[in-house]
Amino acid sequence: MSGHGPVFPMTARRAGPLTGMAAVPGDKSISHRALILGALAVGETRISGLLQGQDVLDTARAMRAVGAEVTDHGGGNWSVHGVGVGGFAEPDNVIDCGNSGTGVRLIMGAMATSPITATFTGDASLRSRPMGRITAPLAQFGAQAFGRTGGRLPMTVVGAAAPVPVRYTLPVASAQVKSAVLLAGLNAMGDTVVIEPELTRDHTERMLAGFGAQVTVEDTDAGRVIAVTGFPELEPQTIVVPRDPSSAAFPVAAALIVEGSDVLVPNIGLNPTRAGLFTTLIEMGADLTFENERDEGGEPVADLRARFSPDLSGVEVPPERAPSMIDEFPILSVVAANATSKTVMRGVKELRVKESDRIDAMARGLEACGVTVDEEPDMLTVHGLGPGGVPGGATCEARLDHRIAMSFLCCGMAAKRPVGVDDASPIATSFPAFEALMSGLGAGLDRAGG
Repeated sequence: MSGHGPVFPMTARRAGPLTGMAAVPGDKSISHRALILGALAVGETRISGLLQGQDVLDTARAMRAVGAEVTDHGGGNWSVHGVGVGGFAEPDNVIDCGNSGTGVRLIMGAMATSPITATFTGDASLRSRPMGRITAPLAQFGAQAFGRTGGRLPMTVVGAAAPVPVRYTLPVASAQVKSAVLLAGLNAMGDTVVIEPELTRDHTERMLAGFGAQVTVEDTDAGRVIAVTGFPELEPQTIVVPRDPSSAAFPVAAALIVEGSDVLVPNIGLNPTRAGLFTTLIEMGADLTFENERDEGGEPVADLRARFSPDLSGVEVPPERAPSMIDEFPILSVVAANATSKTVMRGVKELRVKESDRIDAMARGLEACGVTVDEEPDMLTVHGLGPGGVPGGATCEARLDHRIAMSFLCCGMAAKRPVGVDDASPIATSFPAFEALMSGLGAGLDRAGG
């Protein structure tokens, strides 16, 4: 079974300003979708800038398992010879999606309307995450799912032999659920419709249209209505993956709180359904500038410059913004600890069913570092201590969660005393170059015994 590799603790300490260019990895969400839609197209899709993290590598392996020819040409350049909509073959073995909730849920959707059976598993973190939110709408197409108690992995999905299109209203704001339903709808006759009362990231709709699917998007009083027409012949594409804003969040946030810092992140994706963190940081008084704004492959991108911001102040983050920054709340809480006054984050209950319970993980770790935190089921409040005011001196639990590990390491870069994590190995799932990149900018990162 895939995992994060050997466990190793890591500590971050103050080491002067962070300066230079942060070439963060390709966008994880777009990388997953490029591989899956490439596998559903007829012909060769070429991808450059693909994220080389373990999550995406697991999705690439899964696409090979269902019959697509997936080739790594080196340097983030990949090709996918697809099998067409409805062309997935039954895999010979269990599909191991490692740590990736996005990978397993989108793949389940893509295969749920083909008459094949596949069994899915993952690491300990992924096996603890709920899959019922995916299997419920897939059952409406005619698919069946058999998993552990509570709808958890390992799980066997039996694809629908005669799938019917569905009309589904999302009960929670989840791009993963929306995407799974839309992908399943590709192999069902007629129009499959998803209604999302709250806006979520729209990479799937954009990329489906780019591959030639008939997709319509309409804003209504009930929310955004997305429809996809079944049985398209998806056309192979050439895809340039922009850099991941969720990964960029870490060098950007660290630059804001480490005195004297000036960091440039080139070619960062600025999809409006993903940009909530940057909106919030600017509201807090962050010195952020967007340079060379442009459009690449249907996705807005720019070069983002972040400078030390000594006048950060706390804000209230509205709940309707949460879906556009759901992965960035852990690092936002670190920035909030270095601001004056309190930052209130509402509408964050989805954080409790990520790779870990991220609300609890950040609350416990920040408290260990000397920060006062108020926690409720759907809200997190961080009482800021001002620039450089976090005492630090703690070793925090990563809980098999890459974003928790990176957040606390960024915290240590500005804290009075070093901050460590008990296991930095999960970082490889999304940002394998984190240690080298941050060290290259001037961060003080030390492995145990290093």
